[in-house]
Amino acid sequence: MTADAALYSEIFPLSGDDTVYTKISSDHVGTATFNGQTVITVAPEGLTLLAHEAFRQVSHLLRPAHLKQLRSILDDAEASPNDKFVALDLLKNATIAASMVLPMCQDTGTAIVMGKKGQNVWTGADDQAALSKGIADAYTQMNLRYSQVSPVDMFEEVNTGNNLPAQIDLYATEGDAYKFLFMAKGGGSANKTYLYQQTKALLNPASLAKFLDAQIRTLGTSACPPYHLAIVIGGTSAEQNLKTVKLASAKYLDHLPTEGGKFGHAFRDTAMEAEVLKMTQHMGIGAQFGGKYFCHDVRVIRLPRHGASCPVGIGVSCSADRQIKGKITKDGIYLEQMETDPAQYLPEVEDTSLSGEVVKIDLNMPMDEIRKILSQYPIKTRVALSGPMIVARDIAHAKLKERIDKGEGLPQYFKDHPVYYAGPAKTPEGMPSGSFGPTTAGRMDSYVDLLQANGGSMVMVAKGNRAKEVTDACKTHGGFYLGSIGGAAANLAQNCIKKVEVLEYPELGMEAIWRIEVVDFPAFIIVDDKGNDFFANLSH
Repeated sequence: MTADAALYSEIFPLSGDDTVYTKISSDHVGTATFNGQTVITVAPEGLTLLAHEAFRQVSHLLRPAHLKQLRSILDDAEASPNDKFVALDLLKNATIAASMVLPMCQDTGTAIVMGKKGQNVWTGADDQAALSKGIADAYTQMNLRYSQVSPVDMFEEVNTGNNLPAQIDLYATEGDAYKFLFMAKGGGSANKTYLYQQTKALLNPASLAKFLDAQIRTLGTSACPPYHLAIVIGGTSAEQNLKTVKLASAKYLDHLPTEGGKFGHAFRDTAMEAEVLKMTQHMGIGAQFGGKYFCHDVRVIRLPRHGASCPVGIGVSCSADRQIKGKITKDGIYLEQMETDPAQYLPEVEDTSLSGEVVKIDLNMPMDEIRKILSQYPIKTRVALSGPMIVARDIAHAKLKERIDKGEGLPQYFKDHPVYYAGPAKTPEGMPSGSFGPTTAGRMDSYVDLLQANGGSMVMVAKGNRAKEVTDACKTHGGFYLGSIGGAAANLAQNCIKKVEVLEYPELGMEAIWRIEVVDFPAFIIVDDKGNDFFANLSH
């Protein structure tokens, strides 16, 4: 090694890129000569086109490798019936989304762009502005949801109406290509990114295994497993650690070395990856409702660190595994080849052969009758719901609490029907509903006891685990929490949701209170009226 090499070692020495790309355009790209060198010229319209097409595709299409992993669950004799039911539902969802009308998830995410601009690439423009225009065009022109809110003061916020701002991070690098990673990161998945400031004491096999076992369980299911789990140990700063978590979850760092060294480069610990994957398979959480497939796979990255710091980051990419690479070269504009025919991964099998007993429940019955039926079955029982449900999430719950605080009580509809925690994407023309999957239940935990004490929220439908206060409230008031399949919003919209109408607060957009009609809407009993909680048994 030369003296210069001893002074500098690239932290992320990736050994290549086996990504298969498809050209989307030859326009907006040219060449020029500067200082005797050939320079790639890229017009702003090229960046706009690339960003628009990237978010169009990533909202509807998945990588072939991800779909193969879903199919492998169906072929695994060790997978639980509930694992297989979730996997089949996600494959159906992918097939529907691939028609490019309904996005795969109703939370169409924060738009995230990482770009590495080669020194021989010249744009002569505001790259972030050009990329942002493509992102805004994609979200406003398609059936996607606007999730970004802007603070007008410390406490009041307004939806920006175009899903901007995006997170755009651009880097200067060597070479004659402009390379990108585009991600759509939903709130549920983003919220399951954690940073732990640890010490050298963690860095032994027993301590690290105990730590990871405890922290991985806290991920729960609200971010829609099966997960691509990323763990990063070390980092020259907290922000470097967490950025590495995000890149690892997107498989962007798969070609790192698998051994460390003396000069500060990152590496993948593939032995630890296998150990952690086995650990997750024995937790019993499974693909949302019990089983083996809590995670598809695990990436463990080890980084250099300051001797007095040992940051540990944990994060996931969820079942809406939305990332796509792009690049611009002298030959044109390219995107990673995604799978346009996910139906090929569907097996010739009926749902009922995968999921055990299914209890059909008519939601037109009085609430007391619905609860009597649910009370006859144990947790983990699969149900099929048909009839009316009320849809309400964060802001709506806050407004209902305001009514109670004023002595007005709850509206009758909130007492008569189950409440579904969700917020729809835009409705395509000619369809009854846009993508309309469940949101994270835990955000509404603090309201449950109050609402049940006032006769509402007696049957709740959402995704993920809940706090003990919800279990206690259900035991006290005779309520139930049903877990719906996270990540299958397009399938629910096309096959289960037959009518959508606003009941109150239309000015809140997707946060309004809605009334929907459903047919054979799938869910599982997670918390019952006796104080049983499916997830409580998996916390140790």
